Amino acid sequence: MDKKVISTNRKAYHDYLIFDKYDAGIVLTGTEIKSVRKGMFNLKDSFAKIEDGEVFLYNMHISPYEHGNRFNHEPERVRKLLLKKQEIFKMLGKIKKENYTIVPLELYLLKGFAKIEIGLAKGKKIYDKRESIAKKSQERDIARGKRR
Repeated sequence: MDKKVISTNRKAYHDYLIFDKYDAGIVLTGTEIKSVRKGMFNLKDSFAKIEDGEVFLYNMHISPYEHGNRFNHEPERVRKLLLKKQEIFKMLGKIKKENYTIVPLELYLLKGFAKIEIGLAKGKKIYDKRESIAKKSQERDIARGKRR
């Protein structure tokens, strides 16, 4: 596969426990895809919601394209995500049953199309965050010891 990862939402991995991952397409305008290809976007505070059987992405900031004239886009508009109906129903069931949230994990280009990896996640508690930080530092120490 010719998958070119443009950005990863590291804050999502820090703040949430990720359970399932799905790949979705994004409905973008012409100036938006140009800005995405230049890396002028931010996934940090974005999230997705399911409304009327469709998935929408909120708070994803895509900066206006500098050469886009009056046809430029609104930076934080709501964007539709493209998923199969079965995947949407599966996600909806888990969200209602187990109180999950949909967060974007990474944005990548695949054969020229912008795709986003979204995950079903649950928010971490403070002690979970401390535990994961401690685990990462232990792994780093072990890796340093092996290099010597």
